[in-house]
Amino acid sequence: MTVVTEPLSENTADVIVVGAGPAGSTTAYHLAKAGLDVLLLEKTEFPREKVCGDGLTPRAVKQLVAMGIDISEEAGWLRNKGLRIIGGGSRLQLDWPDLASFPDYGLVRRRDDFDEQLARNAQKAGARLFERCNVSGPVVDDRTGRITGVTAKLGEEKREVTFHAPLVVAADGNSTRLSLAMGLHRREDRPMGVAVRTYFTSPRHEDDYLESWLELWDRRGSQERLLPGYGWIFGMGDGTSNVGLGVLNTSAAFKELDWREILKAWCASMPEDWGYTPENMTGPIRGAALPMAFNRQPHYTKGLLLVGDAGGLVNPFNGEGIAYAMESGQIAGDVIVQAHARATPAQREIALQRYPRVLKDTYGGYYSLGRAFVKLIGNPKVMQIAAQRGLTHPVLMKFTLKLLANLTDPTGGDAMDRIINGLSRVAPKA
Repeated sequence: MTVVTEPLSENTADVIVVGAGPAGSTTAYHLAKAGLDVLLLEKTEFPREKVCGDGLTPRAVKQLVAMGIDISEEAGWLRNKGLRIIGGGSRLQLDWPDLASFPDYGLVRRRDDFDEQLARNAQKAGARLFERCNVSGPVVDDRTGRITGVTAKLGEEKREVTFHAPLVVAADGNSTRLSLAMGLHRREDRPMGVAVRTYFTSPRHEDDYLESWLELWDRRGSQERLLPGYGWIFGMGDGTSNVGLGVLNTSAAFKELDWREILKAWCASMPEDWGYTPENMTGPIRGAALPMAFNRQPHYTKGLLLVGDAGGLVNPFNGEGIAYAMESGQIAGDVIVQAHARATPAQREIALQRYPRVLKDTYGGYYSLGRAFVKLIGNPKVMQIAAQRGLTHPVLMKFTLKLLANLTDPTGGDAMDRIINGLSRVAPKA
């Protein structure tokens, strides 16, 4: 890796980050903040749409605070107190836990605006952002097999350009064409989810709690059918609600059903005064894949690091991706900065090989527990029984919230924290 204090040219840098979503922008921010020359390449132009529930847990809030982003209500952020869980004929409101390691509130913000906030924040730190820059493939050294840059089509005229850097970060989401071009394919033994969502104008737009429905019923036929997955309703504070559902590929119904139609049917079963009707829909139903539990590995090889969805970092317990995208971006940034300071290529390579180990130490055991959980709830009857029995026990549900949202204090903490942390430590870090 060549130490570069000033850009050799517009197309040369210390690090190239492909994709300006939460993972890429967070990575670029931390690299630029440390003084590295960073190219951040985004295939579209901001603001742009992304499929998401728009709800941020305290894990994601912690990252925003660390990056110095103004998360006040005046800056357009809506706070929430916790999670409302509905299922089995019960309804339970759980506040986010009081922890030393994480704030006790979550946030809501539309993804089209959220992603731009992070990208502009990386720019302010010194990253060079290229929008409408569609990366077409890697530049590989024939002798070593290492990635040394990327080719791309830039701007409205789709001008062909080549960018050079000794390190490249793949933050290009689940499809991650860059990883595939480097021979990194999805692991079929890891769970995959699908999320579909839309927006409605609704009187429920100002809600202090994120809302999760543990039972999804298909009531379109003569016989009701319980479906795998969960539904959500997040008030956006702007006159609209984000309404969607998440489904796991461990279900037998995963491939056979039209999930957009299931979402429509689920919304039709809601109380009429909530406004989740076709005439109140403010945009189309959109869907996206949720790559979970390290479903693409290795996370570092031959000059390429994978962050966020490109590395399959979505939490298998709850489908949350933004917090882990940002956290992996911070981890990757720290590792790259340390590697950049090493004197020889061999020493830098030793430092870079640490990245996948840190990811496995941080998430490996927890994600293994999550994979077991995913297999269990692939049977919708299991989810139904769990909702019916569990929601009547608030203490058990408080434990479940900490487990599913991965919100514990790593040292100290209460008995629940120690149990969850202990299970994560003894589980395989695969």
